[in-house]
Amino acid sequence: MGLIAGLVFIGVFAMIALPIMVIGSQNNTKQALATLESALKTEPRAVRQQTLNLRKDEHLSSIPWLNRKLLSLEIAPHLRRLLSQADLDWSAGRLLVMSAACLILPAYALYLSFDSYPIAIAAGLALGGLPFGWVIFKRKRRFTAFEKCLPEALDLMVSGLRAGHSLLAAMALVARECPEPICSEFKICFEEQNYGLEMKAALENLLNRIPLQDMKITSTAILIQKESGGNLAEVLDKTSHVIRERFRLKKQIMVHTAQGRLTGLILSLLPVVLGVAIYFVDPSMISILWHRHVGILMLWAAAGLMVIGAFTIHQIVNIDV
Repeated sequence: MGLIAGLVFIGVFAMIALPIMVIGSQNNTKQALATLESALKTEPRAVRQQTLNLRKDEHLSSIPWLNRKLLSLEIAPHLRRLLSQADLDWSAGRLLVMSAACLILPAYALYLSFDSYPIAIAAGLALGGLPFGWVIFKRKRRFTAFEKCLPEALDLMVSGLRAGHSLLAAMALVARECPEPICSEFKICFEEQNYGLEMKAALENLLNRIPLQDMKITSTAILIQKESGGNLAEVLDKTSHVIRERFRLKKQIMVHTAQGRLTGLILSLLPVVLGVAIYFVDPSMISILWHRHVGILMLWAAAGLMVIGAFTIHQIVNIDV
């Protein structure tokens, strides 16, 4: 009887207690995983679900023959880097096709209207550079925004380091909290290190994407501290102060050179505007310039002197800090 009672007790215990233990173990496991996820979480779930594309995109154009031609030229990587720095989703082939269209179509239309090769070529060259001008404008504006946000990003990294975070966690904090474009660039640097790339290589890639003097100062300070040791928070704090002083000095120089830059712009545009105005007032008088050989030579000489003058004024007022 005692053996039977013991077997019954063991059976009842196995039927009731073991399922309760399994359920409790699953709940503890879920709770532990949730705690670990919240402790390691560095950015929102919507951002974490985005996958980072680490593959090198060699597709430079949707046109097959143009894509093969661009891959064989050394200019394609430079164009791709320029478009990436401007944060434009264009391909190198698209940029070249747009430039060719802006060059050929207006030049042909002006040749049909004025029957003059110099005007058509000059206007075609000027309009053909508009896509490149737009890319350079977007690149410069993005670099300016990055330069403005960099001191605040360094202050945020300094706060994270002083709170006990590592440098990698401080970069993740910048990637999560700072505005564009600095958050996306630091996020790429953070992800590259997460995938096993060394700090030096990741910072070099960041410098290739953002070739600014302030970023070079920051990268050099981090690498020197990594090699020699020391208080990284203090180093980054002083770096932030230096960048702010450089930015303030640059603004002062822009104020003092504003008159020179405006003078250069007016002197560069004045001959063109005056020539167009004279054409609308008396077309027969100014048309002598492109209907005679001497006039054509004078137009080319005037264009060359205008370019030289504009470049000279730009070099005078462009003071490197």
